[in-house]
Amino acid sequence: MKRRNFIKLSAVSSVALSMPAYVRAQTERTIVYRGGIVLPVDAAFSQHTALAVRGNRVLGVGSNDDMAALAGSGAETIDLDGRTLLPGFIEPHLHLTLLAALSDAVDIGPFVFATFDEAVAGLRQAISDLPGPEAWLVGRQFDPSLLEPSRDLTTRELDELAPDRPVFILNASGHIAYVNSIAMNLVGYTNDSEPPAGTEFGRYDDGSLNGVLFGQAAFLPILFMNEDIANTMGTGFGPAVSRVGEMVAPHGISTMTDMAAGVVTGLSELEAIRGQYDGGAMKARVRSFIFDLGAIKLGDIDPNWGNDFVRASGWKIVSDGSNQGLTGRQRAPYFSELSLGLHYVEPEDLMLRVNEVARAGWQLAIHGNGDAAIDSILNSVEYTTRNGLDMKNKRTRIEHASIIHDDQFARMAELGVHPSFLINHVHYWGHAMRDNVFGPRKVELLDRCAAAENAGLTYTIHTDAPVSPLGTLHKIRVAVARDLWKEPETILAPQERVSVESAIRAVTANAAWQCNSEDVIGSLEEGKLADMIILEEDPRAVDPTTISDIKVSETWMDGNKVYEG
Repeated sequence: MKRRNFIKLSAVSSVALSMPAYVRAQTERTIVYRGGIVLPVDAAFSQHTALAVRGNRVLGVGSNDDMAALAGSGAETIDLDGRTLLPGFIEPHLHLTLLAALSDAVDIGPFVFATFDEAVAGLRQAISDLPGPEAWLVGRQFDPSLLEPSRDLTTRELDELAPDRPVFILNASGHIAYVNSIAMNLVGYTNDSEPPAGTEFGRYDDGSLNGVLFGQAAFLPILFMNEDIANTMGTGFGPAVSRVGEMVAPHGISTMTDMAAGVVTGLSELEAIRGQYDGGAMKARVRSFIFDLGAIKLGDIDPNWGNDFVRASGWKIVSDGSNQGLTGRQRAPYFSELSLGLHYVEPEDLMLRVNEVARAGWQLAIHGNGDAAIDSILNSVEYTTRNGLDMKNKRTRIEHASIIHDDQFARMAELGVHPSFLINHVHYWGHAMRDNVFGPRKVELLDRCAAAENAGLTYTIHTDAPVSPLGTLHKIRVAVARDLWKEPETILAPQERVSVESAIRAVTANAAWQCNSEDVIGSLEEGKLADMIILEEDPRAVDPTTISDIKVSETWMDGNKVYEG
């Protein structure tokens, strides 16, 4: 961004965020949704038959007759015909930048190719489909932990596939990339190069680089040298984000939480998102957590800048890597490798950074996969607390929160720290976590929703898309059933299953609370924004393993229908 445009954005600037025309035109429209199951997800998890909405706000919930009387004469009526109406789903953790920038990248993930050789064949076909000799080969979702055999892509394969063009393949975790020699040459990586702090370079036995790059700071400089991706992150970012909004609406998602805001171009990313709401181009709200290593620095933007459509809700720090990539930081070595993983931020440095960011007024969301990383996070929150700042009301989040022991849950409750679980780890990676990553005992600590609930914590569940596929109903199914993709009859840690009601709260009311927006979204109560979805079936009334098969009939955001299936 040019320096003259790089101005501090403050909460005061939200005054200038005028209501989009398509909303203003419908502020007096009154609708009664009746004849179904209405679950407002209030404190009592009450059930009703009707909901009344005026403009973009909820008037109330209740019986068909009561809502008709409340709405008054002239109100429109929508017959739910027995369907179930809920608050719009909130995706608590995804990556807008990756979804926007890599939407056209070839998917060579395990849900497309089951073996390593098939994935390589998919890349070979993708090269033949490229438009010309200058085009990069960009791929995503590669995941050795779910392939047969489990092995990394290296320059041996990638240089042979593409000797004349850059290749960049992103691991499904988003924490590892695989590149060819030409791509490494673009940023000057040689066998003598030292990796950026908190990252590692993969090497062959002779010490030469093998093209496997561990940690975003090691590979993002390569990715953003791609002209198409650079253009998407520049002038094309707004339209690209709108396409992400179109992607999430069919899943019933009316709010998405971006966990790496400002990673490339800084404040212009937030401005570009804001601009998409004028005229109704955007189909979901955005809650942004500023990426700590990105282009936005403390002081560039005030906490809670924005409005009800897009808001800077918090600050994101990444403390370690990925468990399936064996880079999440552990107390004890991995089951299949004598490694403890990586601290992306050393514990002493994390203490100082958490203290600095919290004192600047920000809510913190700290990525923590391994149990040692979670120790480091809790120590950092405790350090700030001991230094005189009340952290209990900060709603500090641990992102992914993969492996948590009972003693850590007790500390979280004491410090006011709450988990957001990447719940699809259980379904898609459970067998690999058991057999290769943690072993049969430690894997019981994976994504412990019930333990979090029993500890009195306000937990959420997320996809980390594009790390795992979008789909809120699927997340609910996993939290309730905990069955394994590769072993449908196996239930991983059955004691950690939660009720359907609890899982629904995790993607509505709890998720709104975790991004400081419970006053306007997350439940369908009087005065709140009219974000809602209509499902063909009640998730409480079906077999848990079929919850993900329920059809999303309609998605409404701000009182407007943004999807109809």
